[in-house]
Amino acid sequence: MDSATSDQTSKPGQHLAPTITRSVKVLVVGAFGVGKTTLIGAVSEIEPLRTEEMITTASVGVDPVDGLQGKTTTTVAMDFGRVTLSPEMALYLFGTPGQRRFWDLWSGLADGAVGALVMIDTRHLEDSFEVLDQLELRTKTPFAVVVNQFPDAPKYPAERLRAALDLLPQTPIVVCDARDRTSAVNALITLVEHALTFPMFQKVLA
Repeated sequence: MDSATSDQTSKPGQHLAPTITRSVKVLVVGAFGVGKTTLIGAVSEIEPLRTEEMITTASVGVDPVDGLQGKTTTTVAMDFGRVTLSPEMALYLFGTPGQRRFWDLWSGLADGAVGALVMIDTRHLEDSFEVLDQLELRTKTPFAVVVNQFPDAPKYPAERLRAALDLLPQTPIVVCDARDRTSAVNALITLVEHALTFPMFQKVLA
């Protein structure tokens, strides 16, 4: 998806509020071009850290670009941002690279994370299968699935997506516009609420 277009003036200040007593690490994962950088840019109240490089001819035949016209850069290490979720809690967001050749980085980025947003593009649903496999293999953290609303993407009922992705009944599925801060924050809230159902994370999040 294109870079974030949400109104930057609506974001909180750059400094962490003195009321914050807990900081929580969250992963944002997904296939190439699904909107991870866009979502982090939309919600982050600090200038996001991005490790993007220009897409070159070396990517031809390696990175899938169908339906991604206009995409000129790609994340090669990680994205990083911060969002204050409540007066007491701040989330630190770590976005992972989407390309398979960078998936070895996931394990390190996932260390200490309480959950993950798995972003999907229904135009390329098949790309999400390996992402989910990698997430479960490398992190073992709770996750919520976020359907990024691309304008030309087909829309499917949640239960059809659940069946297609072989998700457990309790795994949340959220529809989101990654460019919109409110929509993206709501997805993060859904993930935190889901993580709270896991006893191992209740002390961290409660």
